[in-house]
Amino acid sequence: MKIIAIDSSGLVASVAVVEDDILIGEYNVQYKKTHSQTLLPMLDELKKMVELDLQTVDAIAIAAGPGSFTGLRIGSATAKGLGFALEIPLIEIPTLDGMACNLYGTDKLVCPIMDARRNQVYTGIYEFQKTKEIPYVYELIRLLPQCAVSIEEIAGKCNEYGREVIFLGDGVPVFSSKILDLMRVPYSFAPAHMNRQRAASFAFLAMQYFKEGKYVAAKDHAPEYLRLSQAEREKAEKCC
Repeated sequence: MKIIAIDSSGLVASVAVVEDDILIGEYNVQYKKTHSQTLLPMLDELKKMVELDLQTVDAIAIAAGPGSFTGLRIGSATAKGLGFALEIPLIEIPTLDGMACNLYGTDKLVCPIMDARRNQVYTGIYEFQKTKEIPYVYELIRLLPQCAVSIEEIAGKCNEYGREVIFLGDGVPVFSSKILDLMRVPYSFAPAHMNRQRAASFAFLAMQYFKEGKYVAAKDHAPEYLRLSQAEREKAEKCC
């Protein structure tokens, strides 16, 4: 089975091609350009580099949100365009779930945090458990499904578990000083090669989703924003 994975939900633009359990290629960029400038050229370059025949692709995995409203829309449009053109389904991966998979197999709690502005973060709390069927395979468990909350609230929830926590995401540099003040349990920050969105991690989950029949037609995909955009908030405030 072959999957193209796309993520543009945050600061990083990332695309990957995975076949079964093999990562054929991955392209990640976080540098001064918008995703509208980078995503398609990256995908085209990766396609050429690994000599990918698009007709052999079975599905498109997409970081479905939450995240940057603009970034999600760009990723969504790219994935839907590919899905329509190739007549293949889309696999919608919650952004925070995909990020948590960067730390596959850890015995610590995993807490991705994305800066959501307005003193909030997009976040969740996860752990990995060995499956009963295959002892050497881990399953991602949502202890707190992705949500938009204050850094104080998510730190408090982490403390309640009484276990060491690994934080990752673009919210870490923004809120690191607050995390220092708020945490009452041991914690650490993921290193550079694990601390941002990676399309390969989304592809890992997408393989599982596809086997379980969790996919949609391209026409049915829509990003999951978790909260209203600034324009929608301002419109609602004027109406009230």
